[in-house]
Amino acid sequence: MRTIILLSFVLGIVSCVPMRQFQELKNQQETCKSDRDSLKAMNESLTVENTEILSEVEILRKRISDLNINSALLEDTITIFKSKIKYLDDEKAAMLDQQQKLLEGNNKELRLLMGDLQKTKDSLQIKEDNLTLLQVQLEKKEENLNQLQTELADRNNKLNILEKELQTKKEELEKQSQQLLELQKVLNAKDSIVLALKNKVTEALLGFQDKGLSVDMRNGKVYVSLEEKLLFKFGSSDIDPNGEKALKELAKVLELNTDINILIEGHTDNIGDKNYNWDLSVKRATSVVKVLTKYSKIDPTRLTAAGKGQFMPIDPANTDAARQKNRRTEIILSPKLDELLKILENN
Repeated sequence: MRTIILLSFVLGIVSCVPMRQFQELKNQQETCKSDRDSLKAMNESLTVENTEILSEVEILRKRISDLNINSALLEDTITIFKSKIKYLDDEKAAMLDQQQKLLEGNNKELRLLMGDLQKTKDSLQIKEDNLTLLQVQLEKKEENLNQLQTELADRNNKLNILEKELQTKKEELEKQSQQLLELQKVLNAKDSIVLALKNKVTEALLGFQDKGLSVDMRNGKVYVSLEEKLLFKFGSSDIDPNGEKALKELAKVLELNTDINILIEGHTDNIGDKNYNWDLSVKRATSVVKVLTKYSKIDPTRLTAAGKGQFMPIDPANTDAARQKNRRTEIILSPKLDELLKILENN
């Protein structure tokens, strides 16, 4: 008896696994979507920043080009001034020669010429100093440009790393989405099987539904509930002829649907000794199993008999009507979960 109860408890847990795993996968999908949106926003921000840096580099390159042009112009100017200096030096030599000749009569004129020459030299020196300053500034800007280029390279490397991480996240999300779709397909197929099975069982037992038999779907399973009056006399575990007819029709349907596990649960009211009630519920469930195997070739490994005694009432009231409802036998039909478990194991 303890083995039967433990087996029923394990099967109950297994039936809950798909929905819980399904919910966990949905939560993972939402988390991955959030990660993907965050990485996408980060990627867009880095793209804008990269564009701004490239724009600044382009401006600096243009300024360097302009400085190079100015440098060339200054070099031309220096060349001209050097030519002028040479010319002035030549003139100075000529003037010195002339000065030597005209020393006595031209001292005043010579001083004027020497003054002009000194002014010219001073002007050239100022221009050379300015050129040196411009060269220093150019070197400083070139140094800044090199630093900016290094920083740009570092940012590009970081951007490449982020793009690879984003691609990895995207691939993981696509994989999880595919797994979720596969799981959803299995669940949809399971629901379709259960619905089709309910329709077949309902059709097969149509003549008994006003005699204490009902068929409905709960938690992805088909429940065939048979009241005590249809199957047993009060306190007995021997099945009545009318109940045997209903089980015979049900057996035909279950024999054709080989991918369905069958759990038979016996239930009693709370009158009398609880141990006696428990024993009676087990015997009634076993009697139903015997009838199903008698009129069909159902694989016995698909069948499980369990006694719940008085501990799972559908109406907890202590009235005759409530006790009558609680005295029942439930045949619970659930699709095999082999394919679903394979998907969960692969994940």
